[in-house]
Amino acid sequence: MIEGKAGFGLPPAVWRPVASVLAICLTLVAVLWSLNVPRALGLAFYPQQFLALILALAMPLAFLMLPFRRGEERDTVPWYDALFALISFLAVVFIAVRYPVLVNLIFSKPAGAYVPGLISILLLLEALRRTTGLSLVIIIGVFLLYALFGDLVPGRLAGRPQDWRMLSGYMAFDVNGIFGIPMAVASTVVVTFILFGSVLGITGGSRFFTDASLLAMGRFRGGSMKIAVLASMLFGSISGSAVANVTATGIVTIPLIKRGGYPAHKAGAIEAVASTGGQLMPPVMGAAAFLMAEFLQVPYAEVALAAFIPSVLYYGALFVQADLEAARAGISRVSKSAIPEKRAVLGGLHFILAFVVLIGALFVLLWQPERAALAAALTAAVTALVFGYRAVRPKLSALFTVFEDTGRSVVEIIIISAASGLVIGVLNVTGLSFNLTYALVQIGGGSAIVLLVLSAIVCIILGMGLPTLGVYVLLAALVAPAMVQVGIEPMAAHMFVLYFGMMSMITPPIAIAAFAAASIAQAPAMKTGWAAVKFGWVAFIVPFLFVYSPSLLLIGDPMEVTIAILTAGLGVWLISAALAGYFMSRLSPVLRVLFGFFGLMALIPAGAFPGAIYTDIIGVCGGIALLAMEAVRARGETKKAAT
Repeated sequence: MIEGKAGFGLPPAVWRPVASVLAICLTLVAVLWSLNVPRALGLAFYPQQFLALILALAMPLAFLMLPFRRGEERDTVPWYDALFALISFLAVVFIAVRYPVLVNLIFSKPAGAYVPGLISILLLLEALRRTTGLSLVIIIGVFLLYALFGDLVPGRLAGRPQDWRMLSGYMAFDVNGIFGIPMAVASTVVVTFILFGSVLGITGGSRFFTDASLLAMGRFRGGSMKIAVLASMLFGSISGSAVANVTATGIVTIPLIKRGGYPAHKAGAIEAVASTGGQLMPPVMGAAAFLMAEFLQVPYAEVALAAFIPSVLYYGALFVQADLEAARAGISRVSKSAIPEKRAVLGGLHFILAFVVLIGALFVLLWQPERAALAAALTAAVTALVFGYRAVRPKLSALFTVFEDTGRSVVEIIIISAASGLVIGVLNVTGLSFNLTYALVQIGGGSAIVLLVLSAIVCIILGMGLPTLGVYVLLAALVAPAMVQVGIEPMAAHMFVLYFGMMSMITPPIAIAAFAAASIAQAPAMKTGWAAVKFGWVAFIVPFLFVYSPSLLLIGDPMEVTIAILTAGLGVWLISAALAGYFMSRLSPVLRVLFGFFGLMALIPAGAFPGAIYTDIIGVCGGIALLAMEAVRARGETKKAAT
C-alpha cells in the first residue's frame, strides 16, 4: 500500500517542487556561507544563525521525503508529515531570526526560550528516526534522560540534574548543543564535498573512475575483484558513506565479480570492505575525518596525512587477498569485451585535474576544505563542458541539478550531525564526559592495552547500526578522552576510534555495509559479514600498532617511519597469504601458521615497545626466508610439470 493514498495530504505536484526548492536553497546557503559572501556584503550573523537556517531547510525535507515507516513508498505526503514539515521550518527559522536575543535567556529566563527549543528537539529526533532508524534515537534519548535524572545514577557516573526548560533552551541555543561542531562541519565541509561528488556523477567522472579501474585491473588475474577494490576506493573517498558507496559501485562490481567465478558471499564481502575503507582514504576521506580535524583543532591536511599509510595498508591487504584468492581458485582475467577502449578512457583524464586542484588547495595553498572542494567542483564542471567524456558533454542546465541532488543527499548527514550535538551538550552540561573518562581509566587500571581492547569493543558495539559520522561523534566524546588520559597521542586516539567505529559497518551481527552488499550479491547476510571481517582483518590490527608507535601515522623520525612502513607492508603480505592459504601454490596448515606468525612479527613497529626491534628482525628475516623457499619450491614444481 502506498502511504498517504487515504486521507488528506499533499499530492506530488505540490510537495515535490517544495522539496526541490528546499534542497536547492540548502546547497546554495551552504556554498554562499563557505565563500564568506555575507561578510563580503557587510552582513553580520552568528554562525549559529546560519546553522539554524540549514537545519530549517533540512528538517522539512526529511518529513517530505521520508515516510513514517521506513521502506514504504511515498506518493502523497500525509497531512501530519506536512504539518511536521511546516512546524519544524517555522520553529527553527524562529531560532535563526531571534537567536541574538534568545541565546541570552537560556540561564536567566529559560521559560522564554524553551518552547522553540523543545519543539525543535522533538521533531529533530523524529526526523532522525526516519533517516537512521531507532538505534541512535534510543542512545540520544538515554543521554537526555541522564541529563534530567543524572542524580539518581549511583557511583562515579552520577550527574547534575537539569531543569527540562533550561535543558531545552541550552540544547537549542548553546554552541555545545544542536548547533555545535558536528553541525558546523556538516553544513559547510560535507555539503561542499558532496556537491563535488554530485558534479563528478553528472559529468561522467564517476563512470571514468570505474572505466579506469576496469582498464587498469581487468587484464590481471582476479581482475574483477581488483576493479571493485580500486573503484570503491576512488568513489568512497568522495562519498564518505559506506552504504552509499556499496550501492553506487556495487551494482556494477558485484555482478562482475560473480561472473568472474567468485562465490556470491565473497563478491559482496570484498565490495563491502572496499567501500567502507573509502572513509579512510585521502585526500577526501569521509565526513568524520573533517570532524576529527575540528575536534583536534588541527588542519585537515594533518588528518589526511596521518591516515595515508594505514589506508595504504588497508587497501594493500585487499589487493593481495584478491590476487591470492584468484590464484587459489583459478580465476582468470576479465573478458576483453567488458574492458573499455584505452582511447575512450584517456578522454576522461581531465577529471584528474579536479583532484590536482583539490590536493593543491588543501595541502599547498592551505585553503579551508570547503573552499578547496568548491574549487575542485568548478574545475570538474568546466573541464567536462569543454572536453566531455566518451563523446558526451553535459548540458549547462543539467549542471544546475547538482544543487538539488546535493541538498537531498545531505539531509541524513545534517540530521545526524544536529542530533549528535545533543550528546555533546549532555556531556558538557552534566559533567558526564569527565566522569566517564575517569570510569574508563579506572576500569582499564591505567593499562593502555586493557583500555584499548575495551575501547575497541565499545566502539564496535556502539557503531552497530549507526552511520560512521554519528558513531564517531559518540566515540570521540566518550572514549577518545580516556585514551588521551593514559598518554596516547591524540591523533592516534581519534584515528583508533574512527577505525573501530567504521569497522562496525562490516562486523556481524549488525553490519550495514556488508548486508547491503549481500542483498545486491543475493548472498546470505551473515556469511557475507564474516567473509568481510576476514578481508578487512588489517583494520582490526593496525589501529593497535599506530597507537603504540605513531610512526605509522607519519609521526616521528623519518628513518623510523620508513622502516615501520616497509616492515608493515611485508607483514600485511605475509598475513594475507596465510589467510588465503596460497602464495605461489597452496600452503599447508603448518606453512599458513608460519606465514601468519612472521607476518605478525613484521607488522609490529620497532618503536612499539622496548625490544620491539627484535620482533621486526624476526619477522623480516623469517618472512623473507619463507617467501624465498616458496618461490624456489614453486619454480621446481613448474619445471617438473613441464618435463
